[in-house]
Order: sequence, then structure tokens, then C-alpha cells
Amino acid sequence: MKRRVNVIGVGMTRFAKPGSSPDYHEMAREAGQLALNDAGIPYADVEQAFAGYVYGDSTCGQRAVYELGLSGIPVVNVNNNCSTGSTALFLARQAIEGGLAECVLALGFEKMERGALGSKFNDRENPMGQHAQVMLDAQGFNSAPPAAQMFGGAGREYRWRYGTRRETFGKIAEKARRHASKNPYALFGQVLSLEEIMASEEVFDPLTRFQCCPPTCGAGAAILCSDEFAARHGISNPVYIAAQAMTTDFASSFNEQSMIKMVGYDMTQAAAHSVYEAAGIGPEDLDVVELHDCFTANELLTYEALGLCPEGGAEQFIWDEDNTYGGKVVTNPSGGLLSKGHPLGATGLAQCTELVWQLRGTADARQVDNARVALQHNLGLGGACVVTLYRRD
Repeated sequence: MKRRVNVIGVGMTRFAKPGSSPDYHEMAREAGQLALNDAGIPYADVEQAFAGYVYGDSTCGQRAVYELGLSGIPVVNVNNNCSTGSTALFLARQAIEGGLAECVLALGFEKMERGALGSKFNDRENPMGQHAQVMLDAQGFNSAPPAAQMFGGAGREYRWRYGTRRETFGKIAEKARRHASKNPYALFGQVLSLEEIMASEEVFDPLTRFQCCPPTCGAGAAILCSDEFAARHGISNPVYIAAQAMTTDFASSFNEQSMIKMVGYDMTQAAAHSVYEAAGIGPEDLDVVELHDCFTANELLTYEALGLCPEGGAEQFIWDEDNTYGGKVVTNPSGGLLSKGHPLGATGLAQCTELVWQLRGTADARQVDNARVALQHNLGLGGACVVTLYRRD
């Protein structure tokens, strides 16, 4: 039988711009120690660690974990592009659920460089080569950052299909800034009007600068354990993972000449369906969602892929403000990647941290009333999508 997996400790650093953060191992130490303190356990109780980062040398995971202690435990380095943090969480959950360990650390960190993401190894096949070919065939290339061309192209495909206004995408960024203004961990806490967002320079239609997530540095961590471990340590009614799924690209990502499919729509839809089925609930049962809003276009697409609104219904969902407080489901109360920031290896664990706080009722000014069911969506092109459902009884 599969065992229930509890999240008994979480922690994260305040995110920072490249060049203004501590080194990766120092950020990891802060997040990891916060998670241990939150769980009320010593590092010696941790039996395994999964450490996620995208940009760094081999065994950075060990160097980061060693800041917490030197106990000889297995440390596994994880790299799954922007879904790295939630992939570390996925592996930690499997270790507990499968009975291989009682207490596991999932740790994510990133020390990023300024500017748009780029390839580090140009003497071999690019893992995004198939995705780039879809973009070349569908819309060609220009001088904009490649990720903006991909997600912006998906947004443009959606806009042409449904006649969606450009301002609809801007409304998502407006919400993100409003939510982030109540989050002390967010990189950008300044509220922006829709007019200011739309007036910022265009990056790739329909995206303006304030609709694109910034390169960010930071770290996040979670302590997972079994019911038996929690009971031995006097931990009652913890947040637990009710269901979780990871998907990778389907044939539709490449053979339908669709930018929407290429950037992960079908991965998200399949992972969400698996999670809902396993948990015995539907999207209408969700109270709060942290989803992968690397660009406003992806947040809009993800509403539909997760079933938060019908296909073609995202524009009404957004303008009716069903994506915020007082609406159907609060999305990205943290401010999301757009405003909280996106340190690739840490993002999934920062999402986990926010949702655990929400389910505990400790999210302060951004608390969602009576939150009991939370969904996390973390996407990495190349590709992997992790969807996690959390509950608290």
C-alpha cells in the first residue's frame, strides 16, 4: 500500500535580482534551516535529500546540503529546467510513499545571471531543438528572447483563435502585482495599473515587459515525512500531498504545429486530469492555486489546461476576476513568477511553501479564507510538468 506523504516543514528566502543575492549554498542553507525549524526536527532526522538547480556545476546539491550537516545521507542532484524544484519534491514524495525513507528533504536553489536565458553548451544537440523547430515552422524567429517568442507565440495563437484582447493578458500581470504587494518574499511588490503594464515596451506580441518573469536568485525547501514519523514527533493534522503527477511531452507537442501544444498545454492537462482522478475531486473543489506564470500568456493557457475555466473561457474568467480574492479560485496569491520571481531550481518549492502556508492559515495579508484544498502547477520546457494537490483536514 502507498503511504500518505506529509509536508511538515517549509522555508524560502526572499527572492533577489541577479548580482544582489548571497551565493547559492548560503541561500540553500537559509531555506533548508527554515524548513527544519518549521518542522521542529534536527537535520540528523533527514534520511535522503533531493537538491534541484539548473545553472551550476555538478554536485552543487551536495555543497548546498552540506551547509545543513554532514551525515553521509544520499544527496541526488536534480535538473528539469523550470520544473526542477517540483521534480525534487516529486522524487522526495516517491521515497516516502514507497516506504524507502521516513523523512526526506527537497531543496531547490538558483543563482542566476542577468538577462534572458541562454544555452551553455553549443557544441551538441540542443534539448529544445524539437520545440524550436515547431516555432520555426509556425512563426519563424526574431530577436526577442527565445522563451518570450515561444510563450508569446502561444498567446498570439490563442488570441487569433478566440479574438482575445491584448489587455486581457495585461490584466493577469495587474493581478500578480496586486497580490505580490502583500508578500514580503516577492521581488516586485510595487502595484502597477493595467495602463502602466500595457505601456511598457513590447517584448513579443502580446507580451509587454511587465508580462514577463524576471531572472531571479533564491532558494526554497520542504521536509516530507510519513504518518508514522509525524506521530512520533507529535505533529498533528499536517498538510499532506493528496495526489501528484509528472508528465513529459506528447507527440502533440511537435506534430500539430501548435505553439500552444509546444509550450506544454497537453502536459499540463494530462497531469491535472491524473491528479483530480487520484484525489477524487475536480477543479471546482480548489480553493487556491499556484501555477507557472512565467509569462501572462502561460497563466491564461493554464487556466484552461487545469480546468479552472472552459476552453475559450479564459478572457471572461479574467475580466470577471474569478482568478483572485472573491472569485472562484485565488490564483498565485504569492504574486507568482511574474512578481515573486523565478529562480528556476527554487520555484517549485517556493510554490509548495506558499500553499502550505495557505492551508495552515498563516499567509497573513494574502490569506485565502478557509483554504483546505490547494493545487500547484510547475512547468519546464524540454519538457516536464508537475502538478501537486495538497490538502489539510
